Amino acid sequence: MIVGVDTPVPLWNDQLVTGINFDNAATTPAFKSVLKAVVEFLPWYSSIHRGTGFKSKFSAKLYEESRYEVLKFVEADPNYYTTIFVKNTTEAINKLSYRLCKSTKKCMILSTSMEHHSNDLPWRDKYNMDYINVNSDGTLSLDDLKLKLNKYKNIVKLVAITGASNVTGAKNPIYDIAKLCHENGVKILVDGAQLVPHCHVTMGTQNRIDNIDFLVFSAHKMYAPFGIGVLIGPKEIFMNGSPDYTGGGTVDYVTHDYVGWTDPPEKEEAGSPNVIGAVALMASIRTLNKIGMRNVENHERQLTFYALSKLKKIPQILLYDNIPIENRLGIIPFNIEGIPYSRAAELLSDIGGISTRCGCFCAQPYVQCLLKLSTEQVKNYINNPNVKRPGMVRISFGIYNTISEIDTFINVLKEIIKKRP
Repeated sequence: MIVGVDTPVPLWNDQLVTGINFDNAATTPAFKSVLKAVVEFLPWYSSIHRGTGFKSKFSAKLYEESRYEVLKFVEADPNYYTTIFVKNTTEAINKLSYRLCKSTKKCMILSTSMEHHSNDLPWRDKYNMDYINVNSDGTLSLDDLKLKLNKYKNIVKLVAITGASNVTGAKNPIYDIAKLCHENGVKILVDGAQLVPHCHVTMGTQNRIDNIDFLVFSAHKMYAPFGIGVLIGPKEIFMNGSPDYTGGGTVDYVTHDYVGWTDPPEKEEAGSPNVIGAVALMASIRTLNKIGMRNVENHERQLTFYALSKLKKIPQILLYDNIPIENRLGIIPFNIEGIPYSRAAELLSDIGGISTRCGCFCAQPYVQCLLKLSTEQVKNYINNPNVKRPGMVRISFGIYNTISEIDTFINVLKEIIKKRP
């Protein structure tokens, strides 16, 4: 099912074991079906859109077909929404940040204190911003969202919110939030990088009060790591104005003193498109549909419940949230008491061949909140760059992970704690 899942990796003593990948929130390995689709397509690959040869027309057909596969996957109305292909979620959010408002400094963006930096930094230099607070359990404060929507009435243009945290796996109630936004005349962007590969997501139609206006996600987090991402939004948003990247493929007519832009989505895809990435993403979507997103979610929920129940029985393990199992993805941040997070992650790899991630996961304000760092502590880290930053170890599950892998992980944790290196 998964490429490389049985690949042996070396331990500290050069012994080989089958690697365990618990770093799926960062990126996932490829489905075998995705690799097969790419290999079968490669002999037919060619430059698309203006080529007259058979291979060019065939490649263009698949590329455009993949747009509609994406829209179907998230139940987005193709008459209202368009699919724009980019490199990844980060580029998708940056692209939207250039297209959202004509006079950017007159617009207010509400982000949240639990966002990945990619759904925070692109807005900062263009718009007025404020951040929705999180509760003590790591979840988003809907009360604070309501307060800020009321506080900034008529100037908020967008609520930019993660579908699920890449730190805790906390799932936000995106449809309730969308309803709140639309009741206040505000659009919503959902960063679906974590949510879309693990749960069923519906964008809806423009007539629904709880529809999702913009959705972004990356193929490399959904078993198709071939360098493509997605920005879905209303066609009308991208009709007027210049694209953020200009060049080949973005125009209808050009002279030395005139540029006539083509229609979206082509206008937003300067240069040679990533056709192979689109083919890979389409294959991934078809495989996930075959498995069933409800089945994906249920399997990963079982893994998360089992892992949390085991971790809670180890006194030296520090957990940082209290999010109910039904409201979270398969992501668990933790620390081992008395062992630096970076060292703990290294030992998991050296002793057990277990891949995890450590640090702040590109979500430093959220991690600072979860670690309950004071303002003075945060300032100290800023003013003293040589002081090691606080952080955590993170495990994150995919559809292919198993209970036996979690058992191995728990046993290695106990060995690390016992030896206290």
